[in-house]
Amino acid sequence: MQKVFNLFDLKQKVNYKTEILSGLTVALALVPEAIAFAMIAGFSPLTGLYAAFVMGLVTSILGGRPGMISGATGAVAVIFVGLILELKSTFPEISSETILHYVFATVIIGGLLQILAGVLRLGKFIRLVPHPVMFGFVNGLAIIIFMAQFPNFYQKGTSNLLEGSSMFIMLVLTLLTMLIIWGLPKLTKVVPSSLVAIITVSAIVIGFNIDTMTVADTLNQGETIKGGFPPFSFPSIPLTFETFKIIFPYGAIVAGVGLIESLLTLNLIDEITETRGNGNRECIAQGTANIASGLLSGMGGCAMIGQSLINTSAGARARLSGIVASVMLLVFIMFGSNLIEKLPMAALVGLMFMVAIGTFEWASFKTFRKMPWSDVIVMVLVTLITAITHNLAIAVIIGVVLSALAYSWENAKRIRARKYVDENGIKHYEIYGPLFFGSVQGFSEKFDIINDPEEVIIDFKESRVADMSAIEALNSITHRYFKQGKKVHLRHLSQDCINLLNKAEAIIDVNIIEDPTYKLAIDVNQKKHN
Repeated sequence: MQKVFNLFDLKQKVNYKTEILSGLTVALALVPEAIAFAMIAGFSPLTGLYAAFVMGLVTSILGGRPGMISGATGAVAVIFVGLILELKSTFPEISSETILHYVFATVIIGGLLQILAGVLRLGKFIRLVPHPVMFGFVNGLAIIIFMAQFPNFYQKGTSNLLEGSSMFIMLVLTLLTMLIIWGLPKLTKVVPSSLVAIITVSAIVIGFNIDTMTVADTLNQGETIKGGFPPFSFPSIPLTFETFKIIFPYGAIVAGVGLIESLLTLNLIDEITETRGNGNRECIAQGTANIASGLLSGMGGCAMIGQSLINTSAGARARLSGIVASVMLLVFIMFGSNLIEKLPMAALVGLMFMVAIGTFEWASFKTFRKMPWSDVIVMVLVTLITAITHNLAIAVIIGVVLSALAYSWENAKRIRARKYVDENGIKHYEIYGPLFFGSVQGFSEKFDIINDPEEVIIDFKESRVADMSAIEALNSITHRYFKQGKKVHLRHLSQDCINLLNKAEAIIDVNIIEDPTYKLAIDVNQKKHN
């Protein structure tokens, strides 16, 4: 029974009013986002709304980060565009309904891979994302959220801006929404300011019968968000290797993109709430949610940073807010579609503008003169890649790779050697800095093998042999001294370095490896455990 309590975090102190009101706000904000993301891939609005409901509910209950919101996302929706094009190319006569079944199967495969990642405890690797990459990711995402609202200022189906009174009304209502969200918390925090803003602006539009764009105007002709409970639908596709070969790569991309975006969002919410989520548990929850989404006619998804920030900024910290948001979204679909379709887009646009402003790391500008230029370049590049491609996973991967290369380059330049000859005529090389693949060339250039005396000591007290490239460098140096008939002593190598030498079968039989006094802490700890 204790495990059940921990699952639902019933021991956590919950502010029920805040959680419920925040969940309602998130549900309202989920509607246009889910519709828009479904349309990116050419699906019906209900495919996105069902995904938002299932993803949100399952991850709210099982996820590793209370307060984080999941649903249908643009990052995942874009993946299906490529899948649909490949399906139409492979099967020219394929129907739209059959395509959906391939999509559902792809989502299920992605979910299985995410569960596998959680079971293998791969969530910890999100720690490898450097802070400049996080800054770039967050800033790029803020730009995406901001720019995504601009189509609402265009005449439907055209590239022409709204004109005259239509544009004026849209701007005024949007600014009013933003003003309420910004100003109300200065007066009271009894209710979420974003919910008050949506209700106030909607009441003005409906009460005064103002002609402005509504949620219904974003739908294609004949479409509606009205539906029933998500229908169960096991993917009806040929169970062949050819099918698997088509959908598996896209399923793997869904899994990777979903986990990267979800775990980065988890880290961001951790910082905001000053608490710590469980990345591996979130991986399993995301996978379970995607499997359920694929079986319940949804397009899958992952964590949504915008809605998560709406939720946490309203004060929600428990699982209840996500559950309320998901359930209310289903209520809107089943019973409140007519009312939701009347909501003015200006209110939702104003809300998302404020989310974008709150998401952007304005403090990152202050770091330009304080951070190394390599970090600044990585941050700016990740921001641009995220904003231009909308592919968060690729942007983060590129940022991590560039950060790793920059780190390796800087450390490669730190290899130093203090040289002297003692009273016995023995040449000493005291090595400073890490010896790894990036520094082996500089290391090799430190030695004067031809002119050195008959006996040489290479001291690693202030260095560390880090990888196989370093082992090969040692192997090469000792071999070159051996060819000259000279003896080499390797001193102050830690036990793990010696183990690497032994495993690599380096030419240690011609060397004397000494460690007379120096012990690394790691070796002491190992002995204690042994």
